[in-house]
Parts: sequence; C-alpha cells; structure tokens
Amino acid sequence: MSTEIKAFNRWDVSGVKVSDHGLAKYINLDAKIVPRTGARYAGNRFHKSRVFIVERFMNKIMVPGHKSKKHFKSSGHITGKAHNSYAIVENVFKIIEKRLKENPIQVFVKALENAAQREEIITIEYGGARYPKAVECAPQRRVDVTLRNMVQGSYVKSFGSKKSIEECLAAEVIAAYRLSPDSFAISKKLEVERQADASR
Repeated sequence: MSTEIKAFNRWDVSGVKVSDHGLAKYINLDAKIVPRTGARYAGNRFHKSRVFIVERFMNKIMVPGHKSKKHFKSSGHITGKAHNSYAIVENVFKIIEKRLKENPIQVFVKALENAAQREEIITIEYGGARYPKAVECAPQRRVDVTLRNMVQGSYVKSFGSKKSIEECLAAEVIAAYRLSPDSFAISKKLEVERQADASR
C-alpha cells in the first residue's frame, strides 16, 4: 500500500520539477491533501516559502480585488472563505487536466516560472526630482507578484461576464504555461521588464 501523499488526494507531485533555479527554494512542492495551514507562518519572514505552493495560490484567491491598497473589484462571496477557495483551485486543476491531458500541478508550476518577472521599477528622488530605476526582483517577490497577477487578471475577466472564475483562472494558467500574451501575468511581466529596460 502506497503512503505517498497526493495534492487534493488526486495528483502526484513527485515528478514535478522547478526548472528555474532562482525560484526552486521558494516554490514548495510538499503536497497536502487539504492545503490549509491556517496562517501558521503568518508574520514570520520568508516562512511562507515553506507553504505548499497551491495553498499560496488559494490564499491569493481569497483577496482577489486588492490592488494598490484599494479593492477595485469586489471579491464577494469568496473573501476569507477557505473552503470556497479550495473548491475553486481543485476545479481549476480539473479543467487544466481535461484540456491538456497533463499533470495540472506541473502545468501550474511551469506557468508560474514563465510569468515571474525578473526586474521591476522603483522611484528614487534626487534634488527634488524623481527618477525611475530598474532593480532586480527578489525571488520571493517574483512568486508573490505572479500569483497576484494571475488571480487579479482572472477576476477582471470574470467580473460581469458569463465566465466563471474557474474557467478564467484555468485559461490564465494555460496561457501563461504556453507563454501566450493572452495571459494577464505574462503581459504584465513584459510591460514591467520593458519599462525597466528603458529606465537603465
């Protein structure tokens, strides 16, 4: 009898690999049947890297409208409800598996690597004038920003349309996996890196 734990008790993660060495330490693939630690690592610096990456995805889904400290889209019924978030992610992975006939955890991790920006812009003030400056993006932040962009882009497409959030999220992950500009996270990454390149 196998004692190996599978994600959602369905998908094996033993064969899932992170090819981006910069992100390998920050994408945890220790599978959980119920990925919910109950904020055990909240407030501890870098400890969220110990959390299963699918759980971090779920946590982002619970605050989908947050952008620049304003809730530009109401997250409605999902806010703070872990069970709804759990069901959404499981359905997203089922849709990905049905469309691509591949392990959805591997597809999600590859999409995360593809959409993770390497640079970003900061503003420095010198002599009363402000200048943009390109800086390297920290690995932990690369993962956080990418998860946020995936969720926010999906909620924008789902808001006020007939498409469910599950369909939009699955389409977003698949587009990022294929490096398609249809992905909000990919287009955002290209935009930020283009701005960073121009401000050198």
